[in-house]
Amino acid sequence: MDIKKTYSISELAKEFDVTTRSVRFYEDQGLLHPTRRGQTRIFSSKDRVRLKLILRGKRMGFSLAETKELFDLWDETLSGNEKQLLLMLDTLARKRAQLEQQKNDIAQAEMEMDTAEARCREALADLQQRKRKQTKATTKEPESTEQK
Repeated sequence: MDIKKTYSISELAKEFDVTTRSVRFYEDQGLLHPTRRGQTRIFSSKDRVRLKLILRGKRMGFSLAETKELFDLWDETLSGNEKQLLLMLDTLARKRAQLEQQKNDIAQAEMEMDTAEARCREALADLQQRKRKQTKATTKEPESTEQK
């Protein structure tokens, strides 16, 4: 006997550490399709998997529109299709290129910060050295004339 597991909005929110507002937002965007029992939303196992994929896509930088496009292609068939797989591969390639660019930008920013930090430390050391010299010069006692 196949018993279909269902979930409440609060169960899904708790399981995936998101707010119920987020789950409702994904529903409003057409990404989740719970059934209703009065005012209560009843989410299916399919909705649970979709929420998991939405959150995974977010971590990989997918927009909700990109996720929806992939879901829509999947819904056209029972097991997905070549068009969906090609779109997924294309989207992954674009996301990977964006991440590579971000890594390069971060590396450049770190080099610039290293240079700025080195210049600041050098300038600070020069200032501190001059300050010590000035302090020594003002505290030095004049030579006494009695030793002549």
